[in-house]
Amino acid sequence: MGKDSKVRPKVNVSPYVHFMMDFRNQMREQQPNIYYDFTEFSRKCSEKWKTISKKEKKKYEALAKRDKDRYQREMRNYSGPRRERRRRDADAPRKPPSSFLLFSQDHFDEIKEQHPNWTVGQVAKAAGRMWARCSEADKIPYEERAAVLRAKYLEEREAYYHQCQRGE
Repeated sequence: MGKDSKVRPKVNVSPYVHFMMDFRNQMREQQPNIYYDFTEFSRKCSEKWKTISKKEKKKYEALAKRDKDRYQREMRNYSGPRRERRRRDADAPRKPPSSFLLFSQDHFDEIKEQHPNWTVGQVAKAAGRMWARCSEADKIPYEERAAVLRAKYLEEREAYYHQCQRGE
């Protein structure tokens, strides 16, 4: 690829994907007249991946590393449009939390106190389980708070967009 390449480089793939392509080619050579649907092929491939030796997996890891190096090299030379994240307007009103998020905020400290070594993700999962076990009656206060915050947000957003249209 040249310096002024407009074609976006092909993304690098994982060791498992390299193995899948290899495995598919082997199956086609050994059984050219047999068709496997994607689900069946994926299952066979997954079973085979679990049984191959570490030495053989290293071969696929090396292929993936080489592919990743290629991709990074090509991306340095790529001059086409790049995907850029849209910047959030700092003045725009922020979306309100959901009823579940309000519930999680209320119970975070309690869960963290009971399980001080847990990560934020583990605490969030525990909060999710607690929320799922809550009765509809227990959820009502959080849903009401969320509805009030949502209505306030919609008003603020409407006012903000009218202000932006007027050019202030």
